[in-house]
Amino acid sequence: MEVTLQHYLAVGAILFTIGVFGIFVNRKNVIIILMSIEMILLAVNINFVAFSAYLNDVSGQVMAMFVLTVAAAEAAVGLAILVTFFRNRGDIAVDDASVMKG
Repeated sequence: MEVTLQHYLAVGAILFTIGVFGIFVNRKNVIIILMSIEMILLAVNINFVAFSAYLNDVSGQVMAMFVLTVAAAEAAVGLAILVTFFRNRGDIAVDDASVMKG
């Protein structure tokens, strides 16, 4: 059995759906919300690389590298904000995040 483009798209769709459900179902834990966003970006990367290989074009793989860069920056900034928020408040509940408004 050969792995085709449809298999990659199915895996990407499953990861994207899990990421969206992770955001909507869990509104209390910020770390799980960040992990769900990372899963959504991973699903997009799988689609970029799958179409890049299917079309014999490198541009999808280049775009996937840009998405990985943005995902790493998002994780670093998000975790830095969480550490600062935890030091100030002692809790990282999503409901208390409105205190950070300027």
